[in-house]
Order: sequence, then structure tokens, then C-alpha cells
Amino acid sequence: MSSTFLGLNTAYTGLQSSNASLNTTANNISNAETKGYSRQVVTTQAAEAIRSFTTYGCVGAGVETIAIERVRDNFYDQKYWNNQTKLGEYEAKQYYMQVLEQYYTDDDTVNGFTTVYEDFYKSVQELSKNAGDTTVRQQMIGQAGRLTTYFNDMYTNLQKMQSDINQEVKVQIDRINSVAEEIASLNKQINIIEMNTGAVANELRDQRDLLVDELAEIVDVEVSEVPIVDSNNEERTTGGNRFMVKICGQQLIDGKDYKTLTCVVRDVDNKVCQSDIDGLYDIYFSGGQDWTDKDYLRKGDALNIYGSASGGKLYGLMQMRDGNNGEGFEGEVVNTGAAYERNIEGKGYFDSDGSGGYVYNPAGTGQYDKLDTVKVKVTADYLMDLNKLNLTQSGGVIQIASKNYYITGDWTFDYTEGQTDAAGKPYAEFTFTLDPNRNSGSTVMSSGSSVFIGRSISYQGIPYYMSQMNEWVRMYSTATNNIYSEGITDQGTDGINFFNCEDNGGVAYTFGQPGDAYSYELTGTAGHTISIKSTDPSYYMLTAGNFKVNEALIKDADLLATRKKVYSTESGGPYSDGLNEGVSKDDIVSDIIDLKTNKNRMEFRGCASDQYLVCVLSDVALNTNRANNFTNNYQYLQNSIQNQRLSVFGVDNDEEAVNLTKYQQQYNMASKMIQTLTEIYDRLILQTGV
Repeated sequence: MSSTFLGLNTAYTGLQSSNASLNTTANNISNAETKGYSRQVVTTQAAEAIRSFTTYGCVGAGVETIAIERVRDNFYDQKYWNNQTKLGEYEAKQYYMQVLEQYYTDDDTVNGFTTVYEDFYKSVQELSKNAGDTTVRQQMIGQAGRLTTYFNDMYTNLQKMQSDINQEVKVQIDRINSVAEEIASLNKQINIIEMNTGAVANELRDQRDLLVDELAEIVDVEVSEVPIVDSNNEERTTGGNRFMVKICGQQLIDGKDYKTLTCVVRDVDNKVCQSDIDGLYDIYFSGGQDWTDKDYLRKGDALNIYGSASGGKLYGLMQMRDGNNGEGFEGEVVNTGAAYERNIEGKGYFDSDGSGGYVYNPAGTGQYDKLDTVKVKVTADYLMDLNKLNLTQSGGVIQIASKNYYITGDWTFDYTEGQTDAAGKPYAEFTFTLDPNRNSGSTVMSSGSSVFIGRSISYQGIPYYMSQMNEWVRMYSTATNNIYSEGITDQGTDGINFFNCEDNGGVAYTFGQPGDAYSYELTGTAGHTISIKSTDPSYYMLTAGNFKVNEALIKDADLLATRKKVYSTESGGPYSDGLNEGVSKDDIVSDIIDLKTNKNRMEFRGCASDQYLVCVLSDVALNTNRANNFTNNYQYLQNSIQNQRLSVFGVDNDEEAVNLTKYQQQYNMASKMIQTLTEIYDRLILQTGV
């Protein structure tokens, strides 16, 4: 039989439930504008009925307030995080592509390539009218200096942009570490509260989801949460949860534990591209106490930022910083049996070439020592043309059969016209020198093993535009210098190079003439061999950064050749004075003018030399437009998905006002019930029988 006072207790539970609902409504209204706050609701259920042992069975015991829970839909959260990843990527690209577009501006306010190039050719036209005037020659040389300065400045600007992006990469890595630490701390707090009290830590979970929102904009995320079970009884849950976050497919956070990312500065002699600045960062998960920045085979793992699952602002920055349009160095080993091992004392290396021969160190230290080499076959067109090549000259890391080794900056390029491999493809060969002071263990290279230096990144980033500039200045300098090599000055001396460059020490390179050992111009003759070392004074040394007019011409304009050498029909030699009757005084100048529009003299991406800006600017405009469009699209999707999320967990003041009235009435009715029962008990206890 139920208690006499059961009705009072039943009404009291209704009063408690209504009070909890009113308090929750007040909390929702107070946090209506709080970023990341999830609307909370009171979850109730009917209390367990009491058996009355009467014909009518059980008697209801009121209501139980089970929990105050937040309203959240993980499906919309996942959609939002995926969209944030794409938005962050294209926002990063949009910003830097717009900056790059400004660098290539050529209008009334900014003198770009076309303006400078046209001004240079106006001075060439003036020279054709008065080739013997020293003043006109000086003016023409000065305008050529403006052209070289344009490329020097562009090269500097792009390197500065690469540096800015590199620094922003570090900022984003620092933020990832900070967010990871905060999420791990929240995981610990949430589990303490939920395991000890059984209540849901709503506010802490909201803070955690807000941090995941931020993390998803920086890098792609995978989030999962599973219950923690009793290790002795897997069917029993502990009340806690294991919250995990992966980035780029790699574990970052696991409950209260998290990993830290670190930016490791590449060594000066460890570059991927010839045009890369010093100090670019590689990103790794920090290792143990024995982990050092100088150990390339690190204890920590590299962040797989270029993986198929990558995205976010960090991914966009890395593509802008390292994007080479998919033109990375890729090939295969063609030599066999090459191996080297550390000797017994660990101070040198000896070479085992299959014949059992060792090379004795000539320094007389008693060590066997040899710099081993690896020969690599390449078939990509851009790797068989040194004008297009952006391979480092300072040394770096080469990946052979999925293993990394250091190489020095000494490599050799070999190409024979007309040669093909077994598949009928033309190919060239690079011979790289392995650095014995930085590699350890043994190396065995099998023929056909895959070889990579850096990565082939399909996006057109800074290295791509650097390579485009280098290609143009190399081709234009080669064509121009070849024309002047056929000339003779008014004093009867041979023409000198018009363009050259300087090494890091300020020493000018003097490029050879067509057909010499340092020329890699194709002759169209089968069997013609080109063999150039990275240290040879070839046009590969020339970049947009060191592109300049020959200093000798700046000092003495009369050294500028304006006419071609003419050979005597009698002796077969050139006239020393160059003043033969009928010889033009400006035929060299005419050839330079023809170089501007004649693709037979120089062809850049299917166009003549004056179309450089058109070709490159088309890439810039396309990438900028693509970044703008995708950014706008993902911003629209962001608003759409966020509205969907808010429709689930957002606070609607009108809805809360209705709830406020509803719960107030419930509270009043429960109070009225208690008042009624109080009067009944008063009559029953105090007045009955009086």
C-alpha cells in the first residue's frame, strides 16, 4: 500500500523538475550570444511506480530528473569541420595569390615586365639608327640594367614571400600545439567530472568543440570518442570517454595525452630547390630526449602534411611555399652493386664495388674512405632541360628506395641526343655524390630503385614561379650572348657576353660560347653528348636573382659589339678592323631586335620572348581566380552549415520565452498541488476527530 504522504512527495518531484527546467532556461537565455554554446535541455522520465497491492495495481511516484544535457548533432559538426579545412586552405592561397598578382602588375602606376621590356627595345631601336654613338650605347645598356633589376627585384620579392609563408607556418604549428594542450586538459577535466558525479560536463564539452572548430581551419581533423571500459570487465563502462583527434591521418590527441609538433630548420646545405631560401621549416612530431635537430633520421615522425587527407590553412601555406607544379625530381637508379659501409672504427667509409676493392684514405689516417655516387635516370622533359631545372646546388636529401641519404652539391648532368631507353623514351642521367660525413649505416642501391629529391607538389607555388623566371632569363641570356659572340667591336675585338651573373662571392661567371663544354644547347645531331657539372660556369648558374648586365659593358660601352664578324674571301680570317665595305654596322642589333618576336631564336612556353608576362600572368590569374571562387564557395557553405548547426544547438530567444512560460506554469501547478495536499493533511491530522 502506498504511503499517505505519497502525493506530497510526488508533487515535490514535479516542483524539482520544473525548477531545473527554469534554471536551464535561464542559463540558455544568458548564453544566447556565447560563441560555441550549445542549448541545454532537462531530460526527465516517470519515476518508478509503487505497487499498491490493490485492484488498480501501481501508483505513480512522480518524475525523475535524469540529466541536463546539451543538444548537439555530430553529423553537422563533421560537415562543419570538413568545410573549415577547405576554407582555411583556400583563404591562405587567396591571400598570397593576390599578393603575387600585385607583384606582376603592369599598368600606369607600376612599371612591370612589359613596360620595362618595351623601354629596353625602344633603346635598341635607337641604337640601330646610330650604332656607333657611345651615348646611345650607354642608354641601351642602362635600359638592359632596368630589365635585370626587374627580375632581381621579383626574385627578392618572391623569396620574401616564401619567408613570410615560412614564418606563418611556424605560427600555425604553435597554435596547433596550444590547441592540442587545451583539448587534452579539457579531456582530463571532463572525465573527472563525468566519472565522479555522473553529470555531463556540458560547458567543458562546448569549449572542446570550439577548439576543434579552430583546429579544423588550420589542419584536417578526424575526431572520435569512445567509452572507457573496465579492463577486467569489458561489458562495464567506467563513465569516462576516450576523446581522440587525428591530423593528417596521424594521432595528435589521445585522451589526456597529446603530441607536440616542432619546426625543424633545414640546414643551409639541405635544400630541395635551387631558389629556396635558407631556413625553411620541416615539421615533425617531437621525439625523445635523444632527438636532435641535426639528426635527419629522427626519432620523431614527420607530419604527413602532403598526404591525400591533408587540408587546412597549414596545407595551403605549404603548397604556396613549396608548390612546384608537380615538377619534382623523380627518377630511378641505373647503376648496380654500389654500396658503402662504415668501417670498423666508425671514422670513415670503404667502398665495396663487388670486386672486393677498397679505397685507402690518402690523408694517411689509416681509414678507408670514399665518396660514393649514385647514377639516376630521368625521363621527364623538365629534367632533361637545365634551363627548366630547379635542382639544388647546395646539397640536400635524396630518397632512394624509401630511405633518405644526404648528398653534396656536386652532381653531373649527362645527356646524349637521340638516346632512348628500353621503353623507347629519351632520358638523361644525373650522378649524385653521397655525403660520407652525414650518412650512417650501409647503403645498397639496386638498379630500378625509385629516387626522389623533395616532392612533386602539383600546386603552382613560389618555386614554380621562381623556376619560370629562371627559365626565361637563362634562355634569353643564352640567345643574346650567342648573338653577341658572333660580333666584333669597332676596335676589332671579339664581342663579349651581354648578360652574366655572379657567384656568392661576387665573382662574375663568364659563360662559354655555343658548342663548348659548358653549353647544353641541342645541336640536332644524334650522339651529341652534353655533360655538365653543377660547379661548371654554365647558364644553370644564372638565376633571376643574380641576372645582370656584364660589368665590363657598364664601364665601357664601346665594348658592345654591333656588327657581325665578316670573313675575308682571300685568307679565310675575319677582318681585324671590321670596317669592310658593305658590312652593316648594326646587323647584331638587328638580330637582337628580331629576338624579341622570333620564336626561332627563343621560344618560351610556345611564345616569343616578349610574351613572358602573358604566359606567367595567365597562371597567376587562373590560380587567383580559383582561390577566390573556392573561398567564396566554402564561405557560403560555412554559413549554410553553421545555420544548420545553430538550428540544432543554437539558442532561440522566442523558443526560450515559450519554455519560460511553460515551466513557470508547471512550477506553479506543482506548488498548487503541494498547497492542496498541505490543506488535506492539515484537515486529516489536526482537525479530524476534533
